[in-house]
Amino acid sequence: MTAPAAPGPLALAPAMADALARWLEVEAATRDRSDHTISAYRSDLLAFLAFLGGHHGQPATPKSLADLRQTDMRAFAAAERARGLGARSLARRQSAVRSFLRWISDREGHDLSAALSTRSPKYTRSLPRPLTPLQAQDTLDMVAVQHDTPWVAARDGAVLTMLWGCGLRISEALSLNGADWPFRDSLTITGKGGRQRRVPVLPVARDAVAEYLRLSPWPLAADQALFRGVRGGRLSMSVIEQAMAGARAALGLPPTATPHALRHSFATHLLAAGGDLRTIQELLGHANLSTTQVYTGVDDAHLMAVYQAAHPRG
Repeated sequence: MTAPAAPGPLALAPAMADALARWLEVEAATRDRSDHTISAYRSDLLAFLAFLGGHHGQPATPKSLADLRQTDMRAFAAAERARGLGARSLARRQSAVRSFLRWISDREGHDLSAALSTRSPKYTRSLPRPLTPLQAQDTLDMVAVQHDTPWVAARDGAVLTMLWGCGLRISEALSLNGADWPFRDSLTITGKGGRQRRVPVLPVARDAVAEYLRLSPWPLAADQALFRGVRGGRLSMSVIEQAMAGARAALGLPPTATPHALRHSFATHLLAAGGDLRTIQELLGHANLSTTQVYTGVDDAHLMAVYQAAHPRG
């Protein structure tokens, strides 16, 4: 006899679906969340609401959340860990849930202080994997010659030079427009959360972009992307990731040698040269100094590796 199939997740109550949609709209509009973040938040909340439906035997509604207790939050965390969710992912998921619950408590007048007091699991923040200065330079040299079309090779090299030389996120480099050129000694960048910062532009970065523009078949237009794809549209992130992957393979670098690793390299190389954390925080556009402090661990790890290799008893 065939065993009965396990019941599927309960459908989301219409009122809850509406509340979730409204909260995501608020997050996108007032906190300038990226599409990727909004999608992640939606997945996090759907997982939480699906759990509550199964846990209580009926779909959760905005009003029923008034009965939410700390035991419910702990049960959700235990269920997620049992499914194999890691501590870091669970912490992010619980953070999204708490943000939603704070919003819904204000909207519905609930007192959810007990549920909101549940702590997220502790996890060890993984250290960034920067490239050495020589690896970074070799990568840029390789990217600049690996494409058959000269202007495309120059473009890819210019983008990656902006990541290493200015500490930009790849999305920040690709969001630059023709109006941002010519670069002066510094550049205003709009980063996560709409936060603006000024970053210095090194001559090597300015020269790389100038060479790309000299070779590019697309005319520079103030309202168009600075970095263009082969069809003239804004260059996509995946193209730069592929260029980096090609250089990584050619140079025998590890899988951690991604475009974002060049931004990590910018920070760690500055720190190694005597830069202070507060300045590096401002250059990277980190909202919290604790995010920047992870680079001290990278620098310490590098120093320890050098010590162990050089010390006669290492």
